[in-house]
Amino acid sequence: MVERGEFFDSVAVFARNLAGGFDISDVLHDLCERVTSMTDEVDAAGVSVLTEDRLRFATALDEVTSQLERVQDHEQRGPCVDAARGGQAVLVSDLAARNPYGVYGSTALGLGIHAVAGIPLLASAPIGALNLYRYQPSPWADADIAAARVFADMAASYIVNASALQQQRRMTEQLQEALESRVVIEQAKGLLAREHGCSPDQAFARLRGYARNHNENIHTVAKAVIDLGLRP
Repeated sequence: MVERGEFFDSVAVFARNLAGGFDISDVLHDLCERVTSMTDEVDAAGVSVLTEDRLRFATALDEVTSQLERVQDHEQRGPCVDAARGGQAVLVSDLAARNPYGVYGSTALGLGIHAVAGIPLLASAPIGALNLYRYQPSPWADADIAAARVFADMAASYIVNASALQQQRRMTEQLQEALESRVVIEQAKGLLAREHGCSPDQAFARLRGYARNHNENIHTVAKAVIDLGLRP
């Protein structure tokens, strides 16, 4: 269950980060980090965004979550898809007892994930969704979902406001840039994992740590790994 004091502290940090004008891809990743750190009931998180008629995987916290988000992207079935298209939270407490998502649900169970939730990113209309993951089956607490909604709403408002002075086309381009940024990051993770003999998650931690220590966004660091030979 989310603790009141920890929740407000996390909201304050997230708000300060938004005020810093970070790239959308970094904001979406920070969103995932905030909702998992605020409570022990959420083990991992990912975000997908709407681009034209599809929901596309944008970011996730680890390789297991990324794998499942890719399946959702490919199948166009899952809690993020339903939440984004319907504009309402979608909660599944035990996929083993009720799997409405076919391949996505069976893949989740194979990865050890038993409970999933989709939280829409809402502006004037849905622009994507936040996925919450839990390894143990149990009902989602109202307080945890309400807290996740706060972060999702803040992120959605940031995305919209960042594009307020430009046409809708520019917002779509920025969301597409977030997807392309994820591809560059995945390539850099793979390169570092091979060269350092580590896991993709450990490679990502190297990227993230270098970016934070040098006050750079993670996309810039990933491009430097690929194009300039940087080896954090």
